[in-house]
Amino acid sequence: MELEKILPKDGPPIDEVYKYVEKYKDELIVIKYGGNVLIDREIFNNFIIDLKILNKLGLSIIVVHGGGPRIKRELEKSNIKSKFIRGLRVTDEKIIDIVENVLIDFNNDIVKSLEKKGSKAVSINTKNNSVISVEPESSELGFVGVPKKININVISKILNDNFIPIISPLGLGENKQTYNINGDTAAGAIAKSLKSRRLLLMTNVEGVLDKNNQLIQEISSSKILEMIKDETITEGMIPKINTCLDAVKNGVTAVAIIDGRKKHSILFEIFSDKGSGTLIRK
Repeated sequence: MELEKILPKDGPPIDEVYKYVEKYKDELIVIKYGGNVLIDREIFNNFIIDLKILNKLGLSIIVVHGGGPRIKRELEKSNIKSKFIRGLRVTDEKIIDIVENVLIDFNNDIVKSLEKKGSKAVSINTKNNSVISVEPESSELGFVGVPKKININVISKILNDNFIPIISPLGLGENKQTYNINGDTAAGAIAKSLKSRRLLLMTNVEGVLDKNNQLIQEISSSKILEMIKDETITEGMIPKINTCLDAVKNGVTAVAIIDGRKKHSILFEIFSDKGSGTLIRK
C-alpha cells in the first residue's frame, strides 16, 4: 500500500501512520461528528476526506452524526421555540417530525459526499436499516429516547462489505414511534455494544482543558471525576464527559474528545503518537 498516495501532505508523519494502521486494522472505531462543526462546509469536506482515507487504509469505522445546529435552524424557520430540560430539547409530535427530516437529510448528505469521493457508505436511520431501539428518557421531554438495544448485526454486515455505516441519532420505541437521541449518547451506546477500540467525539472545543486552559493530552477516569468535583470541568462539557466515562467503563478501550475545526484532527488522533485532543482511559 502506497501511503504517500493516500495520505495528505499536511497529515501525520508517514512512519507513525504505518505503525498505527497495523494496530487498528482489526479494530472498530466509532466517530461522532457533531456540535457546531456541522454547519461549516469546509470543515465538513475535510471530515469527508479523512473518512475516505480511513476507509482506503482498510480501517473499520462507524460514523454517528448529530444535527443540533441544523435542527435549530429549521425550527426557527417554522417559528417553533425550543424548550430545554437538562440540556435536552423537549420534543413534541411536530418537533420530532422536523428533527427526523433534518437528521435523515444530513445523513444522506454524508453518504452522498462519501460516494463522490469513491467511498461506499450506507444510511442508517429510522426509515432505513434502523438499529437503535429506545425507551423514553422521561415523560416531560416527549419524544426523546435513551438507547435500550443496538442491532449490531446490521452494522457488522455493512462493515464486512467494506462500507461505512452512517448512523442518525434516532431510534424507534414502541409502535415504531421515532425518538430523538442525544448524539453523544447514541455514539456511546453504539461504541459500547460493539466494544470498539476507540470512540472519537468530534466537537468545537480542543479537548479537556486544565485550570490554566491548557489541553490535557491523556487522562484517567478518576482524574476526570476530580476535575468535575473541583469545577475545572463544568456545564456543557459534563454530559460529554459522562458519555466518555460510561464508554470506557463498559468495554471501549479509550475515548478521545477532538477538535473538529482542526484539519485532519481524526488522522492525527488515530495515526500519530501525539494525538489531537484529550484521550480518556479507564
